[in-house]
Amino acid sequence: MIITENERGIGHFLFVPVLCCENKFAVLHGDAASRSVKEKMPGGRIGPDDRASRMRVLATGLLLAMAATFVFALNFGDGAGAWGYIIAFSEAAMVGGLADWFAVTALFRRPLGLPIPHTAIIPENKDRIADNLADFLRDNFLTPPVIARRLAGYNLAAAIGGFLVTPAASGQSRIRAGAAELFAEVLESLDPERLGGQVRAGLKNQLDRLDLAPLLSQMLEAAIADKRHLPVLEGILRWAGHTLEANEKLVRAMIHQRANTLLRLTGLDERLANAVLDGLYKLLAECIVDPEHPLRRKVEEGLEKLARDLGHDPVARARVERIKRELLENPALGVWWDGVWERIRRALIDFARNPDATLPGQFGEALAELGTALRDDPALQIQINRFARRTAVGMVARHGVQIVQLVSETVKRWDARTVTARIENAVGRDLQFIRINGTLVGGLVGLVIHALSQAL
Repeated sequence: MIITENERGIGHFLFVPVLCCENKFAVLHGDAASRSVKEKMPGGRIGPDDRASRMRVLATGLLLAMAATFVFALNFGDGAGAWGYIIAFSEAAMVGGLADWFAVTALFRRPLGLPIPHTAIIPENKDRIADNLADFLRDNFLTPPVIARRLAGYNLAAAIGGFLVTPAASGQSRIRAGAAELFAEVLESLDPERLGGQVRAGLKNQLDRLDLAPLLSQMLEAAIADKRHLPVLEGILRWAGHTLEANEKLVRAMIHQRANTLLRLTGLDERLANAVLDGLYKLLAECIVDPEHPLRRKVEEGLEKLARDLGHDPVARARVERIKRELLENPALGVWWDGVWERIRRALIDFARNPDATLPGQFGEALAELGTALRDDPALQIQINRFARRTAVGMVARHGVQIVQLVSETVKRWDARTVTARIENAVGRDLQFIRINGTLVGGLVGLVIHALSQAL
């Protein structure tokens, strides 16, 4: 299908809001159809529709000025000399201005309400414009080769890394601020319970299909081989020592209660309690300082046996699967996840609307470290960029048709008045320049023709 330059221009102004959200048109150079200028343009700045109105007044005023000049020159001039040039200029300027007024008006409505053929072009051809726009997007943008070629020269990982390291240096550009606000509004508009339930169901399905025992076995074997279990074991031993010290009175009371009357009368129960506590303290201290302590070796042997059983023992693997299913079916886990999801959702909304206030602290430091790795590690950049490129190409290949159908169907659902208003507000100022140029150029052409007629 052949697409004219006018249709491509129309597509440029329709494309952005369609892909963002059907009811989100703030990106389209303002939204005169739904909000006032003050709402669109904070700080009292002049909106595009105001600028278009001013240019429309200027173009119309220039046309009326040419008409007044023509009438004045005809009535008070003799048509000779300079009066002839004034009449020629004003007459040709009126013709050019009226012609361009007709052309500009015919794009959006019928001039003077007259049923002239080939006028009101955009309202009458709204559906065809939507189809052509969808075809244009599909053939020139949403194709795997185009996406792959555009992403091949873009270092996405480095860009993300630079933003995470110094987010304030990037500034709140219009696109970034608009995208962040749109993201926050989408999260707020979605039903938290329904969305959280869908995410929970998806995670549950993924975990249910996951064979957890072999994965735990491999993780445990790798941790033992790299001695990464030793800090955990020493931490447990130190925690046991601190717990015993904090509950020493409770241990002594238990020993006194279980000692018989003879031990209590002779005072041996206190000596027994001291001996038990001293023995436990000594055992824990020896286990901490001696890597070859028999108790530590027993623990390591138990961990090695557990890793083997998880990988090869059907009984142990079945036990892990049963525990996993019981956890997944436990309603308490669903309640816990709902709380986690709500906190995540609120954190994402706060981050989108105020990133500088939510980044400090350990979370900000972790993001900064991640950003440093993404920015400075070429090997990691290659992997991230390759993954992003393949993901984008795959999504376009699988869902490109649905995306362009969304564009086409969304534009078709708009009423003709809405489409006309949006496009006219977006390009109205430039169209009024066409009227002004047509008036002035027409007048200059009239001067040239009059000069040639005088010369010949």
